[in-house]
Amino acid sequence: MGIFNFLSKQFIEIIEWLDDSRDTLVWRFDHANNEIKYGAKLIVRESQAAIFINEGQLADVYGPGTHTLVTQNMPILSTLKGWKYGFESPFKAEVYFVNTKTFTNWKWGTKNPITLRDPEIGPVRVRAFGTYSVRISDPAKFVKELVGTNNQFRAEDVADNLRNLIITRFTDIIGESKIPVLDMAGNVNEFSNYIKEKISHDFDQYGVEVVKVLVENISLPPEIEAMLDKRSSMGILGNLDQYTKFQAANAIEKAADNPAGGIAAGMGVGMGFGIGNQMVNSMASNTAPNNPPPVPPPLQFFVAINGQQQGPFNISQLAQMATNGQVNRNSLVWMQGMSNWTPAGQVQALNSIFAAVPPPLPPM
Repeated sequence: MGIFNFLSKQFIEIIEWLDDSRDTLVWRFDHANNEIKYGAKLIVRESQAAIFINEGQLADVYGPGTHTLVTQNMPILSTLKGWKYGFESPFKAEVYFVNTKTFTNWKWGTKNPITLRDPEIGPVRVRAFGTYSVRISDPAKFVKELVGTNNQFRAEDVADNLRNLIITRFTDIIGESKIPVLDMAGNVNEFSNYIKEKISHDFDQYGVEVVKVLVENISLPPEIEAMLDKRSSMGILGNLDQYTKFQAANAIEKAADNPAGGIAAGMGVGMGFGIGNQMVNSMASNTAPNNPPPVPPPLQFFVAINGQQQGPFNISQLAQMATNGQVNRNSLVWMQGMSNWTPAGQVQALNSIFAAVPPPLPPM
């Protein structure tokens, strides 16, 4: 009786897994050479699955719940072992527990820069990083494809492989998108959804479901970012006059808070205005066009001939009319800008047309 009691204690009566880690994906129930008692209890908790393997062959898979291990509940294992109905002896089998919860905040990122031909900047290298979430959707496939005979399988054992799949797809997507680098920040959500869609098939072959992919940042090399910062600064300081006034207002406010330093602050304000004006004038002179101003239009005069207004005539036409005797120094003329009709001889601009015209002959 004593020997029988000793042997009976070697049979496994309860099979369960209480996971105290955060990164274990698969754990093999360790029972050495002990046999599982017929009618033993298999306890599978929420976010777990249990897989029985017999001599390297995948057998039955159990979901959450408490299962009594009898031939009726182990159809595949019963077939593999060739059990007849009513078999009640202890048996041996490997039991793997699979963690089916969602694993979040796994990191991904480009190890090396991705070279792109940007339509605005030209050839440029970018880096990207983010996070993703996965869960084991097909425990049997996952154990078959990745776990093998390992007695424990952790996140780090598969994370590198999954991360490389994401990076490969991201490289293809970002290269084919043709989106300018400066506009990529506004499309990270679209990139995230597109990557998830593209890699779902790749993950599915391992029994893994991609729950979410997030692109958190797409960055340029530090030297390119520094140049963009300078370019942005020049855009902000485009109106130096307003910037100078803003700085002066800040100085006045500080001076009001510190009366003892009011004189020095006032001098600072004056110097600020002076320097600002010099900069504005310097930029204005440097940016002024080198082309001459447009040629002014020719002068146009109206002439009173025989009591009738005629014209307008330019200087050349009036000179010809003076030569023909149609216009003389006493002829009344008017042009835009003059308040009244005036004799032509009193208009300085018309003196030249009478220089070659002899005065009238004196009376006999």
